[in-house]
Amino acid sequence: MTRTYSLAYLSSHRCTPAEAIRVAAQTGYSFVGLRLWPNAAGAPQQHLLGQPAALRETLAAQADTGVGVFDLEIIRIGEQFDPHTWDALYDVGAALKAKAILVAGDDTHEARLTEHYARLCEVMKPFGMTADLEFMPWTAVKDANAALRIVQGAGSPANAGILVDALHVGRSRTTLEDIRAIPREWLHYAQICDAEAGLHFTTEQMVHTARCERLLPGDGTIDVQGIFKALPADLPVSVEVVNLGREAHTSVQDWAAECLAKSRPFVEV
Repeated sequence: MTRTYSLAYLSSHRCTPAEAIRVAAQTGYSFVGLRLWPNAAGAPQQHLLGQPAALRETLAAQADTGVGVFDLEIIRIGEQFDPHTWDALYDVGAALKAKAILVAGDDTHEARLTEHYARLCEVMKPFGMTADLEFMPWTAVKDANAALRIVQGAGSPANAGILVDALHVGRSRTTLEDIRAIPREWLHYAQICDAEAGLHFTTEQMVHTARCERLLPGDGTIDVQGIFKALPADLPVSVEVVNLGREAHTSVQDWAAECLAKSRPFVEV
């Protein structure tokens, strides 16, 4: 089955949003993912919010290439949470016709996190995007079962979602059965990469791998093919492979092309 592929932010982090769209068009992707809000204060991001000229350039690149924006990053739900903090992100997402916003859960008080997630879904509803909760083993949402509890506890909003990243499956207690148990309506896309699998990594090691040293599919020990067999066969795939050492020796275009070429055999079966 033909898959839809999105060039994730981490695979094109050297690009502006407009550049990422043009690279995606050149290398066979139908969509891009953009990080318009940093994952931590002062962390890397792409600058588009509050920059009308950059937004116009990005919209022009979309019009020229036909490449869409799949997901935007990132909303983190902490103990103190106001969904209107990200109003500018919702507005730009609507302008770009983005499909999803990636959400991380940091609040260890699960009932409060669930309440805040439900509120986020409510606030996002008019903008036409889903709120895709990504489980990550160093966050409060450590595995697929935790994500499932939160979405169910939030009342299963129509725009709720659960994001499966192969890296976090391989480094959490998530099983293939857990992935198959996620309702289809909560799956909007999944992220592909590889790494050494296991539960023995420290938080610092897990974060470093996720942000700096992922491997191309097939170069690690995660059951990438098993994960994507457990997911719906028509699910869009976000190719998310950042490897700062490897990228230092190649162009953005060549890296994007290699990431896609190495991903296809694991999902087109």
